[in-house]
Amino acid sequence: MRYPPFFDAVPRVRLRDPLAEFLGAMDDGVIEYCYLDAVRLAGHSCPTVAGAYGLTRAALGALYGAAMAERGAVRVSLREEAAAGVAGVVASVVSLLTGASGETGFKGLAGRFERRGLLSFGVEQDFELRFSRRDNGACVDASVRLQAVPPDPQMMPLMQRCLAGDADGESRQLFAGLWQDRVRRILLEHGDDPEVFVIRHRD
Repeated sequence: MRYPPFFDAVPRVRLRDPLAEFLGAMDDGVIEYCYLDAVRLAGHSCPTVAGAYGLTRAALGALYGAAMAERGAVRVSLREEAAAGVAGVVASVVSLLTGASGETGFKGLAGRFERRGLLSFGVEQDFELRFSRRDNGACVDASVRLQAVPPDPQMMPLMQRCLAGDADGESRQLFAGLWQDRVRRILLEHGDDPEVFVIRHRD
């Protein structure tokens, strides 16, 4: 399987999942996710997938600091309705990393480990997402400003040609390269940029 080399350079998200530990899936319940996991889940790599991955990483870091984040212990709300825009894609990546799920999520075992009902849509809030710890109530609002990392000027005209079937192989390859280069810049050059990944602690 071949993919852009920069995928491996994107910082990973390391969490402890008590359910994984309880069922013996992972030693000590520690799971490490990488950007490629999000790409596999979504089936593609794009600014939306990159933004959701980077924003969730930043939010968990803000909520837990130097401590390891706990999967299944965070509630997440989205401002958009589930069927609006890219909310579904964002929610899928957020769910992968946090374990938070809607009504179809894991129902738990004897009242423990439930992930159902931890992800909600259409919530009235200022930022795109809100992440809240279930144990202590700590909460952060989070938004990603992808417009702060603009695409190469050639990209959109090339995309239109590719979609119309008017592009040759060289042009298609150039488009794909420029597309992934923007993803690279979002995750690597701006991965810790507070002007791109905006986090606000709530009292």
